[in-house]
Amino acid sequence: MYTIKDVAEKMELSEHTLRFWAKSGFFPFVKRNANNIRMFSENDLEWVKIVKCLRAVGTENKAIKRYIDLCIVGDSTIAERYSIIQETKARALKQQEELTKQLAMLEYKENFYKNLIKNNLKDTWNPMNKPTLEDEAV
Repeated sequence: MYTIKDVAEKMELSEHTLRFWAKSGFFPFVKRNANNIRMFSENDLEWVKIVKCLRAVGTENKAIKRYIDLCIVGDSTIAERYSIIQETKARALKQQEELTKQLAMLEYKENFYKNLIKNNLKDTWNPMNKPTLEDEAV
């Protein structure tokens, strides 16, 4: 069994986040010990993993709760859960495409600055280094 602190370390989440998720009903089977401390089982960690995954791609809490509730209902909801996972995956793939574009831009800028530093060049693309109309009039 794991405490919130244990789970936070294991899953690389904050204790605050885990408590919020628990209060939101995302971990329906977490038990409390005699001191009223939440105790997570190995099975509960699987719930944490899917919630972390869904949140990481921007799934709203209401939609996560719906997914959890469907899981609890059982096999009669498999098709709907499958649909939720498909939609989430599609959203994640779009995010991945966007991140790939952003990474390409960052790599370009990294190489650009590396070249400026290596060759002791001035950054002519920086708007602060471009003459203004007032500068040109003088």
